[in-house]
Amino acid sequence: MIDKQWASAAEAVADIPDGASLAVGGFGLSGNPIALIEALLAQGTTALSVVSNNCGVDDWGLGVLLNAQRIRKMTSSYVGENKEFERQFLSGELELELTPQGTLAEKLRAGGSGIAAFYTQTGVGTQVAEGGLPRRYNADGSIAVGSPVKDVRTFDVNGTPKEFVLEEAITTDFALVHAMAGDRHGNLVFNKAARNFNPLAAMSGRVCIAQVEQLVEPGEIDPDRVHLPGVFVHRMVEVGTDIEKRIERRTVTKSADTTEGA
Repeated sequence: MIDKQWASAAEAVADIPDGASLAVGGFGLSGNPIALIEALLAQGTTALSVVSNNCGVDDWGLGVLLNAQRIRKMTSSYVGENKEFERQFLSGELELELTPQGTLAEKLRAGGSGIAAFYTQTGVGTQVAEGGLPRRYNADGSIAVGSPVKDVRTFDVNGTPKEFVLEEAITTDFALVHAMAGDRHGNLVFNKAARNFNPLAAMSGRVCIAQVEQLVEPGEIDPDRVHLPGVFVHRMVEVGTDIEKRIERRTVTKSADTTEGA
């Protein structure tokens, strides 16, 4: 039997070197592999190039690595919830490759599927295709690194010529993901919206490390319930069902019977 369980998060991430590239699951604070992120923080790994939809918040998720200045570059689609991210980017300390969200998802999926690149209409006629989008600033606010010009081709779509921009797939050295359950062979099940970017990140990493809330024996997960097959997963750490899960924004309303001054 191929048993992919590792004893601890610290052991599972111990060989991630300085300068490594990582694909990290999560959307906002949902589905963040926080135990693996904190283990990586504790061991001191730095100069990381991270691909993730966003970068957490100032004190949670990938934000803890960012605050410790362990991240050299982010490839993301949304970064608006992290003030330290803004500061580092505008001061020239951090490189950012902003990518449309659907394009980012497909770049990860393509990388995991062995597809080198693909054409999409998203970004045609914008700086995404035409280049010049700031990736890194100088300390004086001038642009140090801009995005490159991308190949644009015209294809016939149902008799109508349309332009498409070429996007290259993403593969990374490692992937860090969170799942609700997994078996010792690496088959994973995600919980509702916490699935988000996790399967795609897992696919794109040459070595995928998964933290799971519950680890079960092979055969205990119905094959029809498997969201990500074990072929994409190389290491697994059980973190328990009581692991902390933060909510990024909590919105509540007063109940109908609430009275003034009560």
